[in-house]
Amino acid sequence: MQTDKQPVVLIGGGTGLVGSRLSQILRDSGYTVWHLSRRSNPDAEFPAFAWDPAAGTIDENAVAGADYIINLAGAGIADQRWTQARKRLIIESRTHSTRLLINTLQRLKRQPRAYISSAAIGIYGNTGDQIVTETDPPGSGFLAESCVAWEAAIDEVMAAGIRTVGLRIGVVLSTKGGALEKLLLPLNFGTAAYFGDGSMWYSWIHIDDVCRMFQFAMENEPLQGYYNAVAPEPVTNREFTKQIVEASGKRALTLPAPAVGLRLAMGEMADVILNSNRISSEKIATAGFLFRFPKLDEALRDILEKSI
Repeated sequence: MQTDKQPVVLIGGGTGLVGSRLSQILRDSGYTVWHLSRRSNPDAEFPAFAWDPAAGTIDENAVAGADYIINLAGAGIADQRWTQARKRLIIESRTHSTRLLINTLQRLKRQPRAYISSAAIGIYGNTGDQIVTETDPPGSGFLAESCVAWEAAIDEVMAAGIRTVGLRIGVVLSTKGGALEKLLLPLNFGTAAYFGDGSMWYSWIHIDDVCRMFQFAMENEPLQGYYNAVAPEPVTNREFTKQIVEASGKRALTLPAPAVGLRLAMGEMADVILNSNRISSEKIATAGFLFRFPKLDEALRDILEKSI
């Protein structure tokens, strides 16, 4: 499939929200991009190699030909109610994919230039107003527990001597999916909602900045370990909602969605929107990463103007 000498980036989860945009950005930067998918498709825009993390199967040609591996695979955190079966799937979809890749690399005696994995700020749990850095310990609750299991698998890649970077991603801003897409919908009916009293902190990032951060982690050999993938200026949920309304240019009545009602409707999964995370991005900035969209108003305007 490879017809030139461009470095090959193999992406697990390449058709998801971040993966789709990242694939475009990497291709535009001169990389050859391959995807791992449930079905092989050599003629796709980004050639796809078959894998099944649950079954432990993978097309070894993909791993053998990859210069870099990026793993974004994992079942959506907020796609379905958290039954015990769903919780198990959320964890195993991340840990099994990671272990399948490291086991395949070891079997093939392959040492890629870097293994870059998504992780999540959910590892910190509910941290209130505290400014959190990568040195803070994991929190409590299912989000934190799932992230601890996820990072334990990522650590196995690191222990194998492969340069490994885990990006703990916050709220990714995009019109194509995730939180922002859902929050924009009520604006069509002249309403907007903040959650509870709106005082919880949201640590967000423009989708292009998080994609650029993956590329930065690939290309900068000193990077190793975990970094928070969030913009420098987190905002409260109430401010987040207010700025979405302003950036949209629409008039909307802003109303609270009571925390009690959210808990009743969503159960434990309400943690996704009610947890407060005021996360520091100082470590990645000190490493040399420059945010194009450090401020929320600029990020929202750009995303809405470009519909990305």
